[in-house]
Amino acid sequence: MTSVHIPQIGSLPVSRLFAIQILIIQILVIVVGTGLPRPVWAEPATDSLTHSATAQDPPRPPAWGQAELAGLITDSKLSEISGLVASRRHADTLWVHNDSGDGPVLHAMSYQGERRATLTLENTGSRDWEDMAGFRLDGREYLLIADTGDNGGLRSTLSLHIIAEPDQIADARTTPAWSIHFRWPDGPRDCEAVAVDVQAGIVLLIGKKRSPPDLFSLPLRPNDDHIQTAEPIGLLAGIVQPTAEDLRRNPRFGRYRSQITGADLDDSGLLLAVLNYRRAHVYPRRPGESWGTAVARAPIEIPFPWLPQAEAIGFDAQGTLWIASEQRPAPLLRLPRRH
Repeated sequence: MTSVHIPQIGSLPVSRLFAIQILIIQILVIVVGTGLPRPVWAEPATDSLTHSATAQDPPRPPAWGQAELAGLITDSKLSEISGLVASRRHADTLWVHNDSGDGPVLHAMSYQGERRATLTLENTGSRDWEDMAGFRLDGREYLLIADTGDNGGLRSTLSLHIIAEPDQIADARTTPAWSIHFRWPDGPRDCEAVAVDVQAGIVLLIGKKRSPPDLFSLPLRPNDDHIQTAEPIGLLAGIVQPTAEDLRRNPRFGRYRSQITGADLDDSGLLLAVLNYRRAHVYPRRPGESWGTAVARAPIEIPFPWLPQAEAIGFDAQGTLWIASEQRPAPLLRLPRRH
């Protein structure tokens, strides 16, 4: 039998290590992705599910297909993506930002993960940007950036910055159209998930580390420049916490698997997507129903293949979900909506 020499990892040049890492990620996404179970809501109804609809039944949700590898994010300036918005103004464009340490900048990225332009926010701090949201107001597209990270629980006030989405995809500078400064009602907490409900005129914020996760709201257009106080409006049901097996298999990081790292609202304003490190969740809401009531029901669970550190999620105009990760190279996933 011919012997095969397998080089030690330490002897490989960086370029080959990088290529091997990309290949491994591609194989994982293909193998794991094609083996994903069908979502529960896509299965034929059983006898226990054929009862007549009642006031307590959640609205019938749409379904999403299996995760697809849209591209690999390899740009050195996109190594810690923690917020994502699918542009409604520009085709084939995702707006993203990095975690703390990158400065007050957004990056425009293609649907394949290629960086196209950098947008710098002037007169704006970036202590710990953790999520972003897009919305349309008075005929104009806007981007909201959440400077709400607080791992140490030390920040007394936090900020949301709102900018008009640029007319062109090119390197540029801009200033916020307005900012919202706020505090939590019961002391500091970490927050990495925000969404904008334009119809209700509110920003939704989800705490990261508490169980069950807590949902808050702020006015999208406050009546004054005073520091606002976030209003608690509900608790998220159905976020499965780490099991004993999770902790045994990963003693260092297993306890973090269920922490909330991103959120977004679809164009209908009736579907709230919530991300953690292990899966996505979607909370359907009836027209006129409060978000506190909607998130008290168990969500739709949406599995996806392994990602290094899933921290960004967003709907596009077609209802497709996009998920990005920190670290580099990182898969960019798309989960198409079944209409």
